[in-house]
Amino acid sequence: MQETLIILKPDCMEKRLAGEVITRFEKAGFEIVAAKVMQLDGPILREHYAHVADLPFFPEIEAFMSSRPVMPMILSGENVIAKVRELLGPTNSAEAPKGTIRGDLGTDMRCNVVHASDSPETAAAEKARFFPEL
Repeated sequence: MQETLIILKPDCMEKRLAGEVITRFEKAGFEIVAAKVMQLDGPILREHYAHVADLPFFPEIEAFMSSRPVMPMILSGENVIAKVRELLGPTNSAEAPKGTIRGDLGTDMRCNVVHASDSPETAAAEKARFFPEL
């Protein structure tokens, strides 16, 4: 079994879509291994978005991701990383097809409901970042 990290983003929490998103993951056969609600701050966001932290648009990402509590979760299942990303659809919700989480619930590139790890290496780093107690 493989594990991945997802984050129900501020737009998901604000629109009260967490239950619908979690239901879609559970119906796909994934198990929730860990979950919590937390408020993200500058240090964890700079670490999480290190690949873009020096770019001019990072302050907008930081403001959005720290605007309200989010819900990081670890999901487990067969080929969960690829399958979760398939369920989500493309990062830009405006380009995501109907039937995908982002296509049905997201609005644009930033307000795309859920972050998901993109590889086993990223999943391991993100799980350690958001669930250091495990």
